[in-house]
Amino acid sequence: MTWSDMGEWWLTELEDDPAYEEVVTPMLLDVWQARPGALYLDLGSGEGRVMRTVLGGGGRVHGIEMNQILASRSAEAGPTILARLPDLAYLRSDAYDGAYCVLVLEHIPDYGGFFDEVARVVKPRGTLSLVMNHPVWTSPGSTPITDSDGEVLWRPGGYFSEGFTDESVGTATVRFHHRPLGPLLTAAADAGWSLERMVETPHHELDDQGGISRLMAIRWSLLP
Repeated sequence: MTWSDMGEWWLTELEDDPAYEEVVTPMLLDVWQARPGALYLDLGSGEGRVMRTVLGGGGRVHGIEMNQILASRSAEAGPTILARLPDLAYLRSDAYDGAYCVLVLEHIPDYGGFFDEVARVVKPRGTLSLVMNHPVWTSPGSTPITDSDGEVLWRPGGYFSEGFTDESVGTATVRFHHRPLGPLLTAAADAGWSLERMVETPHHELDDQGGISRLMAIRWSLLP
């Protein structure tokens, strides 16, 4: 599958996925506290779904997207740069009131560089908000298991080691990078990000996994 095919697959399979409107976007908005008139950076804007939400709330937004087909759709909502994260060298420092990232960080190998670069382009006291697959879920070898009483438990796999898994997407694969919470939050703190709010949720459809973390949303503010 080419990058062009990946964009077409996204628009076919995920653009109308109700989980985004029912679960993912509400999680972002819950931690974000977006301000009307503020200028935000969408880190991995996809087809521009969240950018449109920002505009609807009175904000301004620019997008970053590495897939040309998705970037073209994102550009319908606002200025969008075709680029690969975490490289933001083409953006000036202290340019944005905040940034957000939805289900993208787990696909970026250099997460330390991500936090550093976003800290450079966001103004002091600005915010970074994200939604991501919970590290409990992305751990290589992790999987639900059922005990003899029928209770669904979670096998943690290699949670405490960084690693990755390649998941099938159409006829191709997408790599999910795993980091334990400790290194992830430490990298953010090292870049100057102060954690203000964190929310964890179970799977929105699998009732028997109600005690297992599936998604995580976080808001940081940038220390002056």
